[in-house]
Amino acid sequence: MSVTSRSWLALVVAVALAPALLGAKALPDRPSADRQPTGARTPRVSPVPEAQWTAKQKELVSKLAPGGRADNLFATLLTVPEIVEGAMPFTNYLLTSSTLSPRHRDLLILRTAWLCGSQPLWATHAARAKTTGFSADELQRVAQGPDTPGWEAFEKTLLQAADQLYRNSKINDATYGALSAQYDLEHMMDAVEMVGHFLFLGQIANSLGVQPDQGLSDRLPKVPYRIVVPDAEPALTKARVDPLPGPGIAVGRTFSRHAKLNQVRTLRANFINRVSKLTPRHREMFILRIGWDCQSEYEWAQHVGTVGRARDHGLNPVEVAKGPDAPGLDSFDRAIYRAVDDLYRDVSVSDTSWKALSARFDTGLIMSGIYSAASYRATSMSLRTYGVQLEPSDERFPKVD
Repeated sequence: MSVTSRSWLALVVAVALAPALLGAKALPDRPSADRQPTGARTPRVSPVPEAQWTAKQKELVSKLAPGGRADNLFATLLTVPEIVEGAMPFTNYLLTSSTLSPRHRDLLILRTAWLCGSQPLWATHAARAKTTGFSADELQRVAQGPDTPGWEAFEKTLLQAADQLYRNSKINDATYGALSAQYDLEHMMDAVEMVGHFLFLGQIANSLGVQPDQGLSDRLPKVPYRIVVPDAEPALTKARVDPLPGPGIAVGRTFSRHAKLNQVRTLRANFINRVSKLTPRHREMFILRIGWDCQSEYEWAQHVGTVGRARDHGLNPVEVAKGPDAPGLDSFDRAIYRAVDDLYRDVSVSDTSWKALSARFDTGLIMSGIYSAASYRATSMSLRTYGVQLEPSDERFPKVD
């Protein structure tokens, strides 16, 4: 065989082995394109009854519950009042104060609820959407997806963006460009964060077994579950959203381009990094594993490095990347990584993982772990879509074989 022939043979073998090499990176399966997630069938954490509310919980309902009424999701989150303080200001901003029109808000929320298979989110927001002009036919078409006839071009693009964020953790160039033709920077960021935050809520609601409120009759339409997106594009090598100049890391300066949004986003993050009772080691396990699953290298670099200081907390980044199948893992560490992979792939912690977490965590710690992974999944989607760039000295993903 000639040298040229051997070279071509080597190239063919390398291409053929590429999928196997990707599989060796310990990445879980992506969210399914044809199997709808489901939440726990019954509550794992029950809503706190109004008769048992503390003064603090009553204050939070009055201050942060839409219309001053705690629905089942809000009342469940009251189990850990600090979670309400972290999550609900962002929720309320997106529902009432974002730059998006009410119709565009509802389109993105409903499509995300459908992607998550979240009955309580769908029931709540379908009822809300009908008050702002959505017809029964339009609700059905949201579930059927962007390729269903009847959407005007820009609304179709919004639905495509939601699908790409869910399945690829990133919006591709063509879709981002189409959105940018009509949206300015603040609209773009509000649209990305709408999907990310309601995916965050969907993971929490599904995992805790939150049920639709009494009196809400809308349920997820019974249509085939189908997500059609292009393959995920490589990580951006140039920022789409340029960070503001000045001191501080790039993620903070990027979100500061939209000050009003950043204020409430910071509250969501502060629960994880300043308030949660998770140990630093466990906190970083939830964050790093979801960053790996979403392939958000910037998030990984910060939490292996100076933000999370993973090694200072006894974590080996290669083991995090290898995940629950890494040899020699403590059984509880394995349970945390499996729970994160459940959330990424299935939008809910499985019964097996919930039971394993319960062996060492109380309800509040389980909720804090789910919140942490779900929030950093949303952040991963943002970082990849905005193209936040690593510094030359940042530690990149490990090579895992």
